Amino acid sequence: MIKRKNLSRNPLSYALLTVMAVSAAPVFAQDSASGEKAAHATQLDKVTVTGSRIKRAEVEGPAPVTIVTSQDIEKQGFSTVYDALNTLSQFTGSVQNELNANGFTPNGSFLNLRGLGPGYQLILINGRRAADYPLPYNGQSNAVNLANIPASAIDRIEVLSGGASAIYGSDAVAGVVNIIMKTNFDGDLVSVRAGTTTRGGGDTGRFQWTGGKTTERSSLTYAFEFLGREAIYAGQRDFMDSTRDDPSLTDPADATAYPGIRYTMWVDGNGNPTANPSAPGRKLGWAMADNLNTTCGRFNEFEPVTVNGQAYCGYFGYPAGQSIRNSDKTYNAYLYGTHEVNDNIQAWAQLSYSNSQSTVASSSRFFSSASVLGANNFYDPNIGAVIGNVYRFITPSEIGNGGGQPSKYKEQSLDVAAGLRGSILDGRFDWDATLSHSRYRADEEYNWLVQSKVRDLFFGQRLGTHAGTGYGIYAMNMDRLLNPLSSADVKAISSSYKNESSSHVTQGSLVLSGDLFELPAGSLSMAAVLEAAGQKYDVSPDARARLDYTGDDAPMGLTSTGGSGSRDRYSAGVEFSIPLLSSLKANLAGRYDKFDDASDINGAFTWSSGLEWRPIESLLLRGSYATSFKAPDMHYIYAGESGFYTYAFDEYACRSAGLNPTSTADCGGSLYHPQVFGTRKGDPRLKAEEGKSFTAGVVWDVMDDLSLTVDYYNIELDGAISDLTGRLFRDEAACRLGTNRDGSPVDGTSERCLEVISRVMRDGNGDIVEIATYPQNQATTKTSGIDASADYKLTTDRLGKFGVKAAWTHVLKYDVQRFAGETFENQRDNKQFFNFRSRINWEVNWERDDWAASVYGYRWGSLPNWAETGRIGSHVIWNTNIRKKITNNATLGFYVNNVFDKIHPSDNTYNQYPYFFYSYSPVGREVFVQFDYKFN
Repeated sequence: MIKRKNLSRNPLSYALLTVMAVSAAPVFAQDSASGEKAAHATQLDKVTVTGSRIKRAEVEGPAPVTIVTSQDIEKQGFSTVYDALNTLSQFTGSVQNELNANGFTPNGSFLNLRGLGPGYQLILINGRRAADYPLPYNGQSNAVNLANIPASAIDRIEVLSGGASAIYGSDAVAGVVNIIMKTNFDGDLVSVRAGTTTRGGGDTGRFQWTGGKTTERSSLTYAFEFLGREAIYAGQRDFMDSTRDDPSLTDPADATAYPGIRYTMWVDGNGNPTANPSAPGRKLGWAMADNLNTTCGRFNEFEPVTVNGQAYCGYFGYPAGQSIRNSDKTYNAYLYGTHEVNDNIQAWAQLSYSNSQSTVASSSRFFSSASVLGANNFYDPNIGAVIGNVYRFITPSEIGNGGGQPSKYKEQSLDVAAGLRGSILDGRFDWDATLSHSRYRADEEYNWLVQSKVRDLFFGQRLGTHAGTGYGIYAMNMDRLLNPLSSADVKAISSSYKNESSSHVTQGSLVLSGDLFELPAGSLSMAAVLEAAGQKYDVSPDARARLDYTGDDAPMGLTSTGGSGSRDRYSAGVEFSIPLLSSLKANLAGRYDKFDDASDINGAFTWSSGLEWRPIESLLLRGSYATSFKAPDMHYIYAGESGFYTYAFDEYACRSAGLNPTSTADCGGSLYHPQVFGTRKGDPRLKAEEGKSFTAGVVWDVMDDLSLTVDYYNIELDGAISDLTGRLFRDEAACRLGTNRDGSPVDGTSERCLEVISRVMRDGNGDIVEIATYPQNQATTKTSGIDASADYKLTTDRLGKFGVKAAWTHVLKYDVQRFAGETFENQRDNKQFFNFRSRINWEVNWERDDWAASVYGYRWGSLPNWAETGRIGSHVIWNTNIRKKITNNATLGFYVNNVFDKIHPSDNTYNQYPYFFYSYSPVGREVFVQFDYKFN
């Protein structure tokens, strides 16, 4: 955040604005405190701020913009851009992170502004779109990864809260995050940081070199950064390394053990094995039941357990091998240069490159009869029984080499841009022509159990079909099942698989801005933009992991999502700043985007308006209204078919039995919630999501060194896209029965019903055996809230300079209507909704002579508990550091993040790994030492 003082044009506001000059300006001024100096003596009185292409002499505009500088990131103690942004109050939504080692994007870092989702804020680099992370977030949608953006090259980050499609086009529904890189740096600054965690693991090293040269007509800025981090494993955190850490337990001895080895048999009323699957009971397999202690004792990780009268080998330490922070090595390089061709034209070019290598470790692999044979039940002629629910873990001791199950990611990103800018008509209008190309490549290599090899080793080939039941006949290899494997055995039943993915965007733009003519209250300013862009992506999983693969070396129980497609976009927009009175200004903008892809979106027109009223010099009253849109993510359109397992709700069976589908007592049991196989693919019939947003606020410079802001926001999104699996079962029941839940009639022969019924596949008994899902446009999401901030500075003669900042966001409403005609559901207070209702951050800085210190903190509000019976407490983290200038050029600093070693609020109902919600970090306290040296 920045100090807001004297909102009208005056020398002090001009000086402040020069610090914020962006690359669109023909000359530059930079912050000398960070080693940068002006390329020319001329100071600008107008600059471009995110949310408008019109240069302006006021920092604040009609919509709120939060600014985070590179100095802020350092003072707050963060090593990466993502870590700093993730604590801002406006990012109230939760996202998957490194705790989701088994997720689709375990190596990506994403933002969630206003809780609408990772893809609903537009991420810009120097005002341009970046290539999406090639791997789809949650296997479904596209978003920009912030993990590859070097902190050393950043000048500042501007966060606009509110719809901005009329300025920037698609995706700017919740707002815009514009990451602005350094320019016109003079000198060289080297920074070295080293640190670790006090709970163990996570050693971190960072090297940064930022420098530049300026001449009378040219400048060159360069930056290099290396960041290396050691992995942290669940086994290094005693609160999450075992199922005995389940906080819902009164006695850890009651912990649930994963079935290290377990298999059961159908038995008749006398307890004898039977081939009748409708027999009254099940019993533990004989071979293990008679020798349980001996069997379990052969494995380092297994222990004898008894659950519901059944004894088997249990595995309590299953989570320990999973990484909770990935190991990674990231190299970043940045170049930016300018050259003044003549007094009116400047040429510029930029290159950014990132290369990272990361390792994500998941927990031990296991197999079941369902994942290997395609069915839980089979007939074993040696036992003479139908076997159900065979489970077997491959333990770390069997795997060897520490027992890890690593996936290795190699990622590269490149952003190249060049252009010309200048002025025409005696400096009355500025123009900027830019051509850029951004690409991202991510390759994943992982080791996985091969289905056919696991089958052959433990079950053998299929021997036929059992008469009367139709189950396959297999003779289990009991020696293999009940004894440890060697690492060579594990290697023999495993294989290496590789997924490749890439994305890129090529774009060109021409921007013209300036003053059209004078009005009584001032100049009528305008900006016009023409853009053209081509976008492509390709996700190519290993051919053996595709759903349609028929070979014998497919990975066990795993299918990967593929997809590829392209999109062209052509855009034109115009924007006006209209002085109505000396104290009142209006802003109008409109834009049309034309799309050429496989979807039905075709084109979209958006517009925005804003008012700024300054009744007195120190007070700004502002408001804005904007329409916005989001084109369907390309993976929603082009995703190939992939498979998954899920628990279905058979609403048709429930309603057919005369029961209430909304009653857990009636239809909550396993009878109506079978586990089924599902497939998913993209749908080109999707339409654009459309939004509108309203903001109203006040900015008040109470006195020279105290500024306050309060803004209200309201966002409405229509047609949000998601996979509505639950709705599929509801619609299928209505189509088959001819009525909705409320009794209203449904035409079961309609095109919609015929499609829905075809997507829920049932066997001859009427049981669901498979579903086919696809993304759909929902109805409406509405959210509103308040942002407030304060900034105070105090200078004393003896004690030094003090600075205090604070920001607060409170979500007032988050309502969702799934489909048109349905009532709105209050998601904000829903016990199944895990977005934060409030977030606060604060900062206190102090400087005196050669000393400086900072304290930064943030508070995340309450969340529902896992049992959905109440809410857990808030989460507060404190960071602090102290820095000493030991010579004129050298500074030494000591940083402590998470001073009080807080992990997560207490939730005694969270009985699943990791035993707390994944928005919280299990890393704990981190300590760093940093040395900075500036070369003159």
